[in-house]
Amino acid sequence: MGAEADAPARISADTVLGGRLTLRQPEEGHRVGHDALLLAAFAPEDRRRAVDLGAGVGGAGLAFLTRVRDASATLVEIAPELAGLAEENAAANGLADRAEVVAADVRALARPSGPPRPAAGGADLVLMNPPFNAEARHRTSPDAGRARAHMAGAALLEDWVRAADRCLAARGVLCLIHRPEALAEILAAVSRRFGAVEILPVHPRLDRPAVRLLVRAVKGRRTPPALLPGLVLAGGDGAPTPEAEAVLRGGGAIGAP
Repeated sequence: MGAEADAPARISADTVLGGRLTLRQPEEGHRVGHDALLLAAFAPEDRRRAVDLGAGVGGAGLAFLTRVRDASATLVEIAPELAGLAEENAAANGLADRAEVVAADVRALARPSGPPRPAAGGADLVLMNPPFNAEARHRTSPDAGRARAHMAGAALLEDWVRAADRCLAARGVLCLIHRPEALAEILAAVSRRFGAVEILPVHPRLDRPAVRLLVRAVKGRRTPPALLPGLVLAGGDGAPTPEAEAVLRGGGAIGAP
């Protein structure tokens, strides 16, 4: 029994963005999917100093660096084994000179007692894919990594938004992805520190309700929120829409012509 518990996780190498990015990740537990790629594609291209909170094996942060070739990023991940894979993935994809990996709790960032990087006010972009399944409404996964990636305490979203605020310079941009039912919580958390909020719903099909919200906000702004045209992932025949293909396989930005 002890030998089984100590056995190393099986690792797979998976390509995303039409082969532009290869990610080594555990075969079991939380794995890089559409969420990370959509989040990276929603980030504005004029940002140069990014921080990826809850980076896992580096999906969102490295996808952003693959698209924006003169940007750099700090990838923050609490699980040392995933942080190690993120570091390997940055090197394997030729991004080691632009990607720094920090194994730390998001809540400790940009504090005097926290890690030296990311520094307070040093970023102009924060990417955030927080755990978003409330413990009261969902069964906890028996896999520790999956549970950590998907389970959120009541104050977690607020804590992560505060961390993003500390990391960002004035007029810095926060981009996050979450479930639609958390809209009220998202607006409450960001409205204290951010404005110019843009919300983009992501629909599995045109006739289905949104399954994700992409949210973008600017630190220090006070302009009202805007609801953007949604992104539809698949047509009636189940095939990916051209817009989804351009983002998930083509490596393009959401909303790009």
